[in-house]
Amino acid sequence: MNPIPQHIPSLINGVAVPLRAGGFDIPVINPATEQTISLLREADAHDVDAAVKAARKAFDEGPWPRMDIEARKDILYAIHNIMMAHLDELLALEVMHAGLPISSVRHHVIRAAKNFQMFAEVASTVAGQTYTQTKNYLTYVTREPKGVGALIAPWNAPLALASMRVATCIAFGNTCVLKPSEFTPLSMLRMVELFHEAGLPPGVVNLVNGRGHITGVSLVSHPGIDMVGFTGGSHTGRAIMAAAGANLKPCILELGGKSANIIFESADFEQALDGALVSIYSNNGQQCLAGSRILVQRGIADRFIKAFVERTKKLRIGDPMDPRTEIGPLAYKAHMERVLSFVEVAQADGAELLVGGKRAAGFETGYYVEPTAVLAPSNKTRICQEEVFGPFATFVVFDTMAEAIAMANDSPFGLVSYVWSQNLAETMHCSRDIRAGVVWVNTPMMRELRAPFGGYKESGVGRDGATTSAEFFTEYKTTSIPIDPVVMPRLGLG
Repeated sequence: MNPIPQHIPSLINGVAVPLRAGGFDIPVINPATEQTISLLREADAHDVDAAVKAARKAFDEGPWPRMDIEARKDILYAIHNIMMAHLDELLALEVMHAGLPISSVRHHVIRAAKNFQMFAEVASTVAGQTYTQTKNYLTYVTREPKGVGALIAPWNAPLALASMRVATCIAFGNTCVLKPSEFTPLSMLRMVELFHEAGLPPGVVNLVNGRGHITGVSLVSHPGIDMVGFTGGSHTGRAIMAAAGANLKPCILELGGKSANIIFESADFEQALDGALVSIYSNNGQQCLAGSRILVQRGIADRFIKAFVERTKKLRIGDPMDPRTEIGPLAYKAHMERVLSFVEVAQADGAELLVGGKRAAGFETGYYVEPTAVLAPSNKTRICQEEVFGPFATFVVFDTMAEAIAMANDSPFGLVSYVWSQNLAETMHCSRDIRAGVVWVNTPMMRELRAPFGGYKESGVGRDGATTSAEFFTEYKTTSIPIDPVVMPRLGLG
């Protein structure tokens, strides 16, 4: 692995931006040790303007939007290959700044590489349309890349989620400026460097680092931007959409969730138990699609909750670089404190603390939190309505299928939902009636990249996926040509 740079710069046209005197530096902290790994140099409005202009020039004058699709595919496949060749390096960087267990990060890196392979194929199948219904006219419809994207990635799965934003943007011939989270810039810098080593032309992907209210605002509000893609929290999503809307820029937003995980009496008990644990505690609980509201039917509730708590107590908390670790540290100190604050919030509303609820014992340093679960008296409590975004499960007991579906829908969010049942009628009713963008039946977190992914309500706007990403990142153009000369009025002849 290359040495960690003392300063993490922005990259414009594939070249590191020189550090200017008086620039603002942000410490990058290893959440497992609380030690400073490097310093991130924040991109100000001047740097953002330079990055957008580079992307604008690459789109308006460069080869990428005009490249034959086979040549573009070759470069996207080369990006996949070089990321896989540097798998161990990207793994180490991702674990170092995000605190995610290396066992789960391996899947993230593989998924990140495959995003480029996948959307190379999607872009190569985009087709136009032809209309001949109007007499004497041939009308054909083509798709063109939309322009320059402002892409903002989160800290909870940096490589997997940033790569999805970039791959869906550039595969169709667009260019972009990527802003990672200031908490997780290491793997992002290396990923973009690898893009250029794979042969990506300068200016197609530019990287600017910094905080949302400085770098992010400058990027989203820049007049040279044509569209915005954001993955992150719903509060920030609102601000981004408002800023983009001021310039009439379209947005695709994947936002928060408080997803219902419904366990029916008819479920395969052990399968549902495994799925419930995975859906809330994997990725240290820091995922928008976590099954954080576990709705259990009364007939099995006591048994299920008891088994869940027993398994939770046995989860292996530790060094995220250890392949045996199941729970690592949370991403940064303020987030750890916020997650822990929800214990008091839950108890104030009458919830019973079942397990966890405090910093993990045995760690002198690191933002480690005990995996936590509470039993809430109703779905109306704050702990059932607000996203915690950590290893924090909330149980609610229900009696009937109709009650479970009503609880699932009684939320400001609607990203995903889980259903555990061996009863076909139960699964079909849930699939039809739950207001969520994705319903997983008897499986945790299966992602079909070809299918639309996104949420209802405050969980987002738009969808990632094959046809849905093509809709967002391309523009339709209609061309009409007369077959025979057109007879038209001749004005102004007197």
